[in-house]
Order: sequence, then C-alpha cells, then structure tokens
Amino acid sequence: MLDDSAAYLAGPWTHRTVKAAGARFHVAEAGEGPLVLLLHGFPQFWWAWRHQLGPLAEAGFRAVAVDMRGYGASDKTPRGYDLVTLAQDAAGLVRALGYEDAAVVGHGVGGLVGWTMTAYHPGAVRALAAVSAPHPLRTARIVASGGPGVRHMLRAQVPILPEHRLLADGCVRVGDLLREWSAPGWPGAEAEEAYRQAFAIPKVSHCSLEYHRWIFRSRWRPDGLRYNARMRSPVRVPVLQLHGELDPVCPPEAARASRRAVAGAHRWAQIPGAGHFPHEERPEEVSRELVGWLGRLGGGQVDGARKGDGERR
Repeated sequence: MLDDSAAYLAGPWTHRTVKAAGARFHVAEAGEGPLVLLLHGFPQFWWAWRHQLGPLAEAGFRAVAVDMRGYGASDKTPRGYDLVTLAQDAAGLVRALGYEDAAVVGHGVGGLVGWTMTAYHPGAVRALAAVSAPHPLRTARIVASGGPGVRHMLRAQVPILPEHRLLADGCVRVGDLLREWSAPGWPGAEAEEAYRQAFAIPKVSHCSLEYHRWIFRSRWRPDGLRYNARMRSPVRVPVLQLHGELDPVCPPEAARASRRAVAGAHRWAQIPGAGHFPHEERPEEVSRELVGWLGRLGGGQVDGARKGDGERR
C-alpha cells in the first residue's frame, strides 16, 4: 500500500487541495482564463489528463484536473459515490475555484458526472465534452451488448472480493483492464505503473467500485428512479462527444444515440484507432478537438474570477 503521495506526479502543473461540498479534493492545474474542469474515469486519476493540461493552458484556459471523490489524494469518504453527489462535488469545485461556471470535460464515469451536472447544476456547466461517455439514459444498449465494461460492473456487485482482486499482485488487474479496454499498443510501462500505484493508495479500490455499485443497483431503487426522471430534462448547453473508434466498453453507435438527449449544439468526433481511453491513446487528436471546440464556443473572460481557498503543495 502507498500513501496519497502516489497521486502527486511532477510536471508543468501546480498541485492544490481544494475544499468543496464538504470534502477535500486534490487537483492539478495549469494556465489562466476561463475554467475547464477535467473529470477522470475508471481505473484512473487526475493524471489521465496530463496530455491535455498543457494545450488547454496554452490556448488561454485554466485547466484543472481533479482526483474525484475516493481517488488519488482526494478524500475517501464512507458514502457519496452516487452520480448526484458526485455532480454536486464538481459544481462545488467550480465555485471553490472562483468561477460561476466551467466547461466540463469528463471521461467514462467522469463523463456521466458531467451529464448529470447539466440536469442538477445547469448554471455551473458552460459546455460539456463527454469522452467515451454516453448520456446516462442511453446506456441500455451498452448493457445489452455484454461487453467488457458490463462484465466488470457485474463482477463489482459482489462484496469485498472485487477489491481484493484489484489489489492483488501489485494491482496487476488494473493494468489488465487498461489493456483490455484500449486499442492495441496502450498503455506503456510508465502509464501502467502510475495507475497501479495510484490504485494501491488505501481505500481507492473500494471507493472506485462504489461508483459502479450505485450505477447498477440504483436502477431498481427509488433514488435511481428519481435520478432517471430528472435526467430526462433536455441538455441545453453545447455538447462535444469524443469517442474512440475501437472502444470495446461503449460501442460508438450506442454512445452516438446521446444526440437525442441534447437540445443545444452538438458535435460528434470519432477518434480513429483509439479504444476507451482516446485522451491517452491519441492525446494530440483529442487535445486538438477540445481546443478547437472550446475556441469556437468563444470562452471570453470570467468576471470576478479569483483563486479558490486551496492549499498548495
């Protein structure tokens, strides 16, 4: 087991701890300007966005990649892994960082959080980029496909055993999942080692699986029914969907159906040769798409922006 220091990887960014929504969140940030909040997916942490932090900063944005609740150096609370609470976390981070709204970029489960923000905290979302993440109400076809992501989610419903499996042999299963869910050729040794070490941080394996347990189990509970009813509200902010052509977890044709949930501007961009992690497998293409899309939206300057009440490290 390692301590939270495994999440403090060095690079051209600044590490901070930000208090929001009753918890502490570790972020890595670069640049100044309109806020772009980057939310990672499973089985990763903020470092998944390392290739995008620089290009976004150079394009005139303040890019902030967060360790989501239960991951990396953020708080590992006993509860709070439902999409509603996680969306509240992200909206609280926007305010704590000194902004009224942000362009939210989310991958996988982080993308589901971004979609959820558009229904529960619409004022906090200026625009949404969903990477390998369909709208939450458009996931039935993915479940029906029985792909590797579905098999992982079903196995995660068993108590205790999935956590031990993720931690066994130095978190070798984390590397296996990255390979199974990506196109051939990724991850390299450096990326696999970073993610395996981050998953060895105490409680991360359990907290990460709690996301998947809520997503699956809530389908038949009152909280899930309330969530689905709220998510039927049309998405009115501009949406960019970025998707790997070879994604085995979420087939592109299933994700593309999310267009029907969007009442505002919508762009679909498929990344050739990429699997479930296009922002890492084809980072230059994804960065170009993000910067170009955000530039076309016309970010402008954020009035009254100030530094959040964070602790630098």
